[in-house]
Amino acid sequence: MSKASALAPLQQDKHRERSLQHRERDHMKPARDAKERRVRGGSAHLFTSMTVSGTTMCSACSKRITAKEALNCAMCGVTVHSHCKSRRSHICVHASHVTLAIMLCFLTVRRIPERPSSAVYASDSFRRTILGSCRGRGLSLSKSVSSNNIVGFLSDDSSLGLRRILSQSTDSLFRRAVSVESLSDDGAESQYSSALEDTEVEGQHFKADSWSLAVDRTYLQKHHRATIKRQDVIYELLQTELHHMQTLRILERVYRQGLQDELHLDLSTVESLFSQLDPLCQIHSRFLGQLLQRRADSLEPGSTRNFTIQRLGDILTEQFSGQPAEDMRKTYAEFCTRHLKAVKVYKELLTKDKRAQAFFQRVGRSPALRRHGFQECILLVTQRICKYPVLIQRILDSTVDEEEASSLSQALLKSRELLTAIEQQMDELQKSQRVEEIHSQLDPKVVARVRDGRVFRPEELLRRKLLHEGTLFWKSPGSRLKEVQVLLMTDILVFLQEKDQKYIFTSLDKPPVLSLQNLMVRPIANQERGMFCISDASPPEMYELHTASKDERTLWTQHIQQAVRKCPSREEFPLIESEHKARIRRLKADLQQKDNDVLELLHQRVALFSELADLSSGQSFHPSNTRSLFRADTLQAPRAERLLLEATREGTLLMTSSHTKHTHDVFYVIRVAKG
Repeated sequence: MSKASALAPLQQDKHRERSLQHRERDHMKPARDAKERRVRGGSAHLFTSMTVSGTTMCSACSKRITAKEALNCAMCGVTVHSHCKSRRSHICVHASHVTLAIMLCFLTVRRIPERPSSAVYASDSFRRTILGSCRGRGLSLSKSVSSNNIVGFLSDDSSLGLRRILSQSTDSLFRRAVSVESLSDDGAESQYSSALEDTEVEGQHFKADSWSLAVDRTYLQKHHRATIKRQDVIYELLQTELHHMQTLRILERVYRQGLQDELHLDLSTVESLFSQLDPLCQIHSRFLGQLLQRRADSLEPGSTRNFTIQRLGDILTEQFSGQPAEDMRKTYAEFCTRHLKAVKVYKELLTKDKRAQAFFQRVGRSPALRRHGFQECILLVTQRICKYPVLIQRILDSTVDEEEASSLSQALLKSRELLTAIEQQMDELQKSQRVEEIHSQLDPKVVARVRDGRVFRPEELLRRKLLHEGTLFWKSPGSRLKEVQVLLMTDILVFLQEKDQKYIFTSLDKPPVLSLQNLMVRPIANQERGMFCISDASPPEMYELHTASKDERTLWTQHIQQAVRKCPSREEFPLIESEHKARIRRLKADLQQKDNDVLELLHQRVALFSELADLSSGQSFHPSNTRSLFRADTLQAPRAERLLLEATREGTLLMTSSHTKHTHDVFYVIRVAKG
């Protein structure tokens, strides 16, 4: 016998032994992996892939999650990136009791035959209730995890306590799946559907993409191509206005109401998220009602879908003129200005409040609210005001009737003026907020010395308007360029420096506050980015400033020269205000605000009286003929009229003796109250 043949049985035994070891290792691998993951704290979660909205945040890294990489724990609701799965170190409380059960399933699944569904679920309907909708979202619960299967794996000699623990833990898993599913699908969907019920009824006639597809084909063939084009644009105006109203309703009835009722957020946070939402809903509800009424009046007899709107310019002109335009200007300017703050507060809620994160996730999963996340809704509202001039221009381009074209031209002009006014007010509000932000970052103990030695305090910035702001480089004699933050305000230039994420007044060889009274700006010869600011002090002072580019120097020069021309005199606007004058100014500002509030209430009162008169008599009142609305057939009426006439005469005397805006507004309020 050869040596090779003698060693063959030994090699076969060794090979057989290694095979047995490999099989045993493979057999124990699931349990070992489960144990290792449990030790790391990650196996306790039952992660499954799911579809999320663009606003969902990762619980591990607090960053946005896209639809391709979202994982959700079916037991505790935690949502993470796929690559953040291992970083989630917290143990799932709801799954800690079933870890042993899952390990037993891995050990015995290869030896236990699959049981029929009737042994796991009482009926097919119950099976569909538990797992039907979950599977659609990627959430699957294997039958091997059910209490019946796990307890079935145990022998009759197994501990009764262990069987009870496994049964209770897995049953709680199924109960949580049912509760989460009912919350996100049944309850939420019914709530959202009821919130949007009125807009859905209004939108049933605007499901088609265009007017050409909304009307009957035989009716369409009766119209000229230019008419069809015009009606398509009018239909687009009505359809997009309806969609805009739906967006406002979602913000009002889904997000705001949900955050108030479920999370009980404080009023300041709610106001930051939904600024001017109620006035916007009122404005567009009225506008949409007029448009829909015009459509209803234009329907063909006996038809609910065939209509041709001949006149629309009167509604558009009314909406973008007078009081409606003023309401739109104020509400949109403030809403758009606070847009960034609302988004910031929303992101802070997602990162700090788990209940808010769960709320926004649940809303984002709703099919009824697809593409209507919170940020998307806010952005859609801010963009709406820019759409009207474009739509009106397109309607005008396809209008043949001269009278209608004239009315549309006026509406187009008014809409553009409104858009310009909103942009200007937004710029003013943003600059005002910027001044408040800078003031909050200034140390109240830090002051600046002006030319005459007086103290310039940070509170002085609040009574001035910010005209321009930017970073410049200040050069002192014998020193390098020093970066400074420059504020061009109503009557001064202010130089600030940033230190420890705070602002301080620049401390160089000249005062950090430069008056604009008779200030001269001159370019530096042979330096395309440098300029001199020369004051009229005695002796004159010269500030050498440098910009980052030649164009920026030109821009700063223009802004400073324009501010110098409009700079008020020191008699009207002192450089430093005394405490006594500051208190008087604040009281006047409060009185002015109260007068504006009274004036607003009087306007609303006139509108209510007009509507009441229309409903009572069936005739409309012109806004200039509202005097009769306030007449009363009582004994006190003549005496009240004499008092109002005397108040009017006193107001006239005040107007002649003082030309302040405050007195003018008081006089106007008295005239409006008199009717």
